[in-house]
Amino acid sequence: MKTFLALVFTFCLPHLSFAQTTITVQQWQEDLVFLQQTVHDDYPFLFKKTTAEAFDAKIAELRAAIPDMETHEIVLGFARVVASFEYGHTSVSWGRFEGIDYIRMPYHLKQFKDGLFIQATTRDYEKALGAQVLAVEGVPVEQALAAVKPVFPTENDQFYKAYGVNYLGVAQVLHAQGITPTLQNSITLTLKKEGETFQQTFEPRSRDEIPEQYTYVKEEGNWLDARDNSIDPLYLKNLDRIYYYEYLPAEKTVYIRHSQIQDDPQEDIPAFYERVFKFIEENEVEKLILDVRLNGGGNNYKNKPIVTGVIKSKINQPGRFFVITSGQTFSACQNLVNELHNYTHAIFVGEPTGENINFYGDNRTVELPNSKLPVRLSFAWWQDKPQWENDQWLAPHIAVEMTFGEYVRDEDPVLEKILSLDIDHFIADPMSHFTNLFTSGKIEQLKADAAKMVNDPLYAFFDFESEFNDAGYNLLQSNQYEPAIFVFQMNTELFPDSANAWDSLAEGYWRSGNKEKAKIYYNKAISMDPNGPTGNNARMMLKRMENKN
Repeated sequence: MKTFLALVFTFCLPHLSFAQTTITVQQWQEDLVFLQQTVHDDYPFLFKKTTAEAFDAKIAELRAAIPDMETHEIVLGFARVVASFEYGHTSVSWGRFEGIDYIRMPYHLKQFKDGLFIQATTRDYEKALGAQVLAVEGVPVEQALAAVKPVFPTENDQFYKAYGVNYLGVAQVLHAQGITPTLQNSITLTLKKEGETFQQTFEPRSRDEIPEQYTYVKEEGNWLDARDNSIDPLYLKNLDRIYYYEYLPAEKTVYIRHSQIQDDPQEDIPAFYERVFKFIEENEVEKLILDVRLNGGGNNYKNKPIVTGVIKSKINQPGRFFVITSGQTFSACQNLVNELHNYTHAIFVGEPTGENINFYGDNRTVELPNSKLPVRLSFAWWQDKPQWENDQWLAPHIAVEMTFGEYVRDEDPVLEKILSLDIDHFIADPMSHFTNLFTSGKIEQLKADAAKMVNDPLYAFFDFESEFNDAGYNLLQSNQYEPAIFVFQMNTELFPDSANAWDSLAEGYWRSGNKEKAKIYYNKAISMDPNGPTGNNARMMLKRMENKN
């Protein structure tokens, strides 16, 4: 089987004009029931992050609202329902629905560490080029992003950040999600550039295809890029090729950018990697960097030559093989990074991937009978890791996020971090390090190292709180009460504002027989999260304790 990047991201489509299609309220409602029944009959396994009850409630809500909705609101209502499954391959292809002439604005947005910026726009709006977006139609940008997010099939926050932010450039989306009170033919952004805050009103862009490659718009025709396109950093170099490699002699490093899991017409994947690994074996190469931060997937059966090539290579040693990921790393490329994580000494650098570690991939298009609205529903479960290792994303060992200024200056902080890394003093697996210190009795060093690493930006995407919590429960399950309480206590010291950390400490004391301290910490958890799930759990545990007295 194959995994494909099946999403058709609507902001990448040309501004198309279609004749309006007349569909009655009853026909829309029939289509909604058809979708509901199809999911329940043929795709019930998609109820993994949501429930059948929640799905049916959304269906009922939309069905009741349809009589008072405009066509684009109905279509995007379907998109919200399907997006609630939270799998990137499961979506409504509303951009291809022939009943709506979508109004798209001539700006292309990119999310950076320091905010949302206009990466590209047309010459008519040159003043706005490179500006930070502060508000959309007066709505603060973070609020606007949150409002639009339910329409996008958000696998995780990284995926939305990488692919979904340009929904803010579609007038129908802004109206359907309540950012504008009516459907507008122009959109006003509040922008900040070089210390000046100003407003810019954009009119719909022409019907020409936007010159986009791997989510970046290049300078071409009437389009301008915020960076100088005459100089390309390695990750944006040779974008006409799916992959290429370059030797950096001063660093004794081979750099590969690989941006689809497909064969390049000039050289297929097996031949390319055979050539790369031959070069590595025959030359003075100390590091290999595989950059898949732009890689949205393809055919995961083509991953084998990459993985086996690394395994057999002299480069497959700790501190010598690095993989760069981002929120664009998705689909078949998620399979690739999972396999590299499982079977090689890869150190991952950059940002988390845009896909869950285990995920629903390949999809089938279900065309709704009346409207012909295409809905893509995933059917294949890809599990490269055991279920207890599943997570919302594959997190990097070393966190590096790019600022907009670095983008404009054609810098690459991710590559720079790898090339300057002192590998002898870097800890790739914090929990193994802490476990070794604990079993060796080096408690003070354990506490000091944990406090230091929790606050180190390099480990920004490492979930220390959850990892310590899991470690504590593992000890608790094996009746090692004192060690478990030590770990839970340390977690409360590292994360004093976490109700869950205090709730876990309470359970440690209860299981050890110290009910008085358990009551104290359960009550503390309740006070910190009075109406939330942790507070509710703490109340339930207190009742259990009372019933056992």
